[in-house]
Amino acid sequence: MDLFDQQEKDVRPLADRMRPETLDAFVGQPHLLGKDSLLRRAIEEDRLFSVIFWGPPGSGKTTLARIIARETKSHFEAFSAVLSGVKEIRSVIEEAKSQLRYHQKKTILFVDEIHRFNKAQQDAFLHHVESGLITLIGATTENPSFEVIAPLLSRVRVMVLKPFSDEELSAILKRALSEGGKGLGAFSPNIEADALEHIIWTADGDARTALNNLAAAASLVQANGKITREVVEEALQKKALQYDKSGEEHYNLISAFHKSLRGSDPDAALYWLGRMLEAGEDPLYVARRMVRFASEDVGNADPDALSITVSAMQAFQFIGLPEGELALAQATVYLATAPKSNAIYEGYGNVKQAIGKTGTLPAPLHIRNAPTKLMKSLGYGRDYKYAHDFPDAYTPQDYLPEKLKGQIYYRPTNRGYEKIVKERLEKWRKLRETKKDS
Repeated sequence: MDLFDQQEKDVRPLADRMRPETLDAFVGQPHLLGKDSLLRRAIEEDRLFSVIFWGPPGSGKTTLARIIARETKSHFEAFSAVLSGVKEIRSVIEEAKSQLRYHQKKTILFVDEIHRFNKAQQDAFLHHVESGLITLIGATTENPSFEVIAPLLSRVRVMVLKPFSDEELSAILKRALSEGGKGLGAFSPNIEADALEHIIWTADGDARTALNNLAAAASLVQANGKITREVVEEALQKKALQYDKSGEEHYNLISAFHKSLRGSDPDAALYWLGRMLEAGEDPLYVARRMVRFASEDVGNADPDALSITVSAMQAFQFIGLPEGELALAQATVYLATAPKSNAIYEGYGNVKQAIGKTGTLPAPLHIRNAPTKLMKSLGYGRDYKYAHDFPDAYTPQDYLPEKLKGQIYYRPTNRGYEKIVKERLEKWRKLRETKKDS
């Protein structure tokens, strides 16, 4: 007996067979379906509103729409925005009227890929959403504010679905392995822990991908057989790179990445970036480390490095995998080839060390705020020199506490833009010295 014999009566993909049919069976999205949440209460109390589910592939948008229709005992109509036009919408509207007139059933219209509907198609059911004849549930992987017309968007709620966590995917896969009728339970495969982890990592939060990959791996072993990591690699045609997101290899790779950036080697930096992303590292973890690097190791030698790296992180958050990898790669090359300075890192470290030694020293009186007469009478703000009243908007003046007067914490290098900063500071510091001597 093999997997195909076991599934002879039901040829649907495992991901389709394993769709949960009730809210209680649905795994994930606790921010939308938790106890007393807006959506859950609306479903349970049959007060459903029109909604657009915005989330990545395999996050449960279609499944949730079907569950809602079943839980509310509504008539369910589903079609794809890619394949359907105004004619099909009119047909749905007529059926919705018939269901309400003859069966007293509300109609839920599920529109997959609603961002692909053009303005005429969206206008075609706008009035019927407003009148309540149909309850619209749209699904999209794209930001609806860019693709859905404003009149329709104002009549629906947008709810964001998140990728499934590793723990949630693990629960979904284990259910598929144990369940007999729809799952692989009758086939009784055994799966090794690292094989399960690899399926989860390659799925990247996509439950559909995870289940279909599990089915592909199971098809390579006999009944009661063992699914190993090697079997999964063969099924997916993708080798599991040695990586443990919480173990030594995690720190080895991020260290290699950081040091390659610091060493101004864009080729090595790109390689280690690829190694981490291909192995399943959280891209936003890598992006956060890059933002830190932009201040710690580039600093004011190239002030644009921080902006470019933050923009790359935001670009990744906006478009996700796999397209977002290029934004991270672009920032990686920029950081690796930028002039380097750790003067900000050293300077701020020196400041923290000084604060630890000297405690909470008072601010000099002349730079304190003086909003009341009493504070002014005590000398707050007295003799303060407003910089903009002087040439080049600079005049020598002490700003540090008395005990730390003359201390220097930030020492810019001669590299990149910081060379200009250094020349400027040297000029100002000479003016201070001249003032002291006069």
